[in-house]
Amino acid sequence: MIARAGAGPLRRLVVLRHAKSAWPDGVPDHERPLAPRGRRDAPAAGRALAEADCLPDLVLCSTAVRARETWELASAQWGTPPPVRHDPRLYAADVPELLGAVREVSSEVETLLLIGHNPGLEELVLELAGDSLDDALDDVRVKFPTSAIAVLAWHGTGWQALAPGTALLTSVIVARGRKTR
Repeated sequence: MIARAGAGPLRRLVVLRHAKSAWPDGVPDHERPLAPRGRRDAPAAGRALAEADCLPDLVLCSTAVRARETWELASAQWGTPPPVRHDPRLYAADVPELLGAVREVSSEVETLLLIGHNPGLEELVLELAGDSLDDALDDVRVKFPTSAIAVLAWHGTGWQALAPGTALLTSVIVARGRKTR
């Protein structure tokens, strides 16, 4: 059962886990780039967001290299990408830190894309979703892999009102790009 966050427009929080990263020797975790598979999957995530009509008004993105590269490759699939804020708080963030960043977003934003890392993103989706369509919640409980997209919908006057159990998880998409020879 979903506890309503209140009256207001339909808002969507679109959560995107960064694409598959590489593990080069001697590179600090924050600086790890995308792996070849990640470089294929990130554009597929951008296409999946466009096909699902989930293009955001604003993007909050971790400052980690793999998250920034995911954003650049995904947004290159759209005509005009929305504004992006690279927020260092999103790197290795837990649910309270992620929710704090989301709650700072202007009420004018109706669709927000959050790009970051597990386990925080998976835990955020599970915390916010009071229910889901189909088996979406079960899918997230099993695994929220790289390049996974979760779409949470809720009604509220502003992002400050987003609270645990107030959103409906409408879909989970795992974007995978095709390997070329």
